[in-house]
Amino acid sequence: MKITSILTSLTAAAVMTTTGVTFASAESTLDIVKKRGNLRCQVGQPSPGYYNLDSEGNWYGLDVSVCQAVAAAIFGDKTKLEIQSVSSQARFTALANGESDLLSRTATWTMTRDTQLGIDFLATNFYDGQGFTVRKDSGITSAMELKGAKVCVTTGTTTELNLTDFSRQNDLGIQAVTFEDYNVRDDTYLNGGCDAVTGDKSSMAGNISSFPVPGDHMILPETLSKEPLASAVRHGDSQWSDIVRWSIFALINAEELGITQANVDDMKANSKDPNVLRMLGAEGNLSDGLGLESDWAYNIIKAVGNYGEIYEAYMGHGPQGIGIDRAGSLNALWTDGGLMYSPPMR
Repeated sequence: MKITSILTSLTAAAVMTTTGVTFASAESTLDIVKKRGNLRCQVGQPSPGYYNLDSEGNWYGLDVSVCQAVAAAIFGDKTKLEIQSVSSQARFTALANGESDLLSRTATWTMTRDTQLGIDFLATNFYDGQGFTVRKDSGITSAMELKGAKVCVTTGTTTELNLTDFSRQNDLGIQAVTFEDYNVRDDTYLNGGCDAVTGDKSSMAGNISSFPVPGDHMILPETLSKEPLASAVRHGDSQWSDIVRWSIFALINAEELGITQANVDDMKANSKDPNVLRMLGAEGNLSDGLGLESDWAYNIIKAVGNYGEIYEAYMGHGPQGIGIDRAGSLNALWTDGGLMYSPPMR
């Protein structure tokens, strides 16, 4: 079954109309989602690695897999899902007002977003940092050489503020050229309208791969910021927060335990490890506090695999991947020196 794609484009007026409205319901988010029969999960405009469309119009990517994981946890079916592609300007309003049940996109977890927008960030699924892309023939080898440069940047993002802070801190006088659409941003850069483009390094790696001659461009070595990319839900429903949070942790914990999409049935039936049996619902009562069936985590891994499998497929070197090595990065498991870590599932 195809995943439904809804391209949501809210005008500035619509955002102003809905801003500040508190979404209230006597029903829990889980009840609403079950009655509707699908999960409304928000992503952004197609972006390699995170959320993209195949030739048949199906969404795929790291963040889409998180959407699918939550749908599988609730319904036992990852296709019980409506993907909403929402602009950067409207994304948090759409979530806070209940138009989306879950935001799973390249959104940086910051204090002001977490405490002032009526939403809650949950678990980080990718650790990133901001950088610059330049043409190799520009002769620029360091971000400190961008004094007075024109830099293309997407507006309404932490990227824009980080660029301003970096320029001010280093007295570079960088001229920000802002765009709402990252495709227009990149086209402007490719056509010579900017000396550089800035964004999360992972996103830029994916974008460079789609440039006419990827080898003509490079990402400068400096990392400007911390960009923990995390899913978020509307504030005020702790059960829903727990469901999404632990669905993401289940992906990570499965990798830690060696549970894969291919072996999950065998592990559930034959493993002697109590941690595996508890997680997959073969024993214990982990599901009680979530309001889900005992096999919720089993359904997740059966549907989408573990975190490592998802990473390799879309961020790594799989057929749909963007070629970002995981080894030695913050996105490696904690046992391999990274930050990917699940609290104990017991």
